[in-house]
Amino acid sequence: MEHRVEILDHGTRVFTAPGAGFGTDALLLSRFARPRPKDAALDLCSGCGILALAWHDGGHRGPCTAVELDPDASALCAAAATHNPEGGHITALCGDLRAFCMAGPERGRYDFAACNPPYFTGGIPSPDPRRAAARHDGSCTVEDVAACAARALRDGGKLVLCHRPERMAAVFCALCAAGLEPKRAAMVRQTPGARPWLFLVEARKGRRPGLVWEPDVLTGEGVRYGGG
Repeated sequence: MEHRVEILDHGTRVFTAPGAGFGTDALLLSRFARPRPKDAALDLCSGCGILALAWHDGGHRGPCTAVELDPDASALCAAAATHNPEGGHITALCGDLRAFCMAGPERGRYDFAACNPPYFTGGIPSPDPRRAAARHDGSCTVEDVAACAARALRDGGKLVLCHRPERMAAVFCALCAAGLEPKRAAMVRQTPGARPWLFLVEARKGRRPGLVWEPDVLTGEGVRYGGG
């Protein structure tokens, strides 16, 4: 499969192709929260593996499973893991997260999970099947993501995800219904006072309510945290 190479801050290579790239939202998510260096981590809807590779770029070396339904995108993740130094801790798993971790040693194994899920529930899907699957939630709803993370995470484990502000109520409801309590959140805006175009949330399995809103993430002059 023909691909392009994107280089992250510390030299990690990410392989991308049409329909299997990444955007600002994935990079924001990777910076909002990341696994500790030896955590067992899970990248759901991994695409080309951008979250797993961004964590690797930041020093993560614990076992990391990148679950992706599209075989071509999963192959790009596997190739990048092979070509990056010390990338062997990343396992690209081509499969459906709705069937992942139903039983066996994977269940309750992970310390940290993240997902940049399909955002759209309506509208006209792209004629490109791969792009449609990546953008529309016909094969992966936020409820599916929450249920998978709840199975995979240990007690107290974290799930972080990003989504569009208009879906915030549905996202929070799905997390709480799965036993994942939202603990940190932030809005993403181009400039102070602008309409938010994304939000980020971190939830923990089996914990009490208590949500902290963090300063806005501003992207108008590159990606940075804080207001003003």
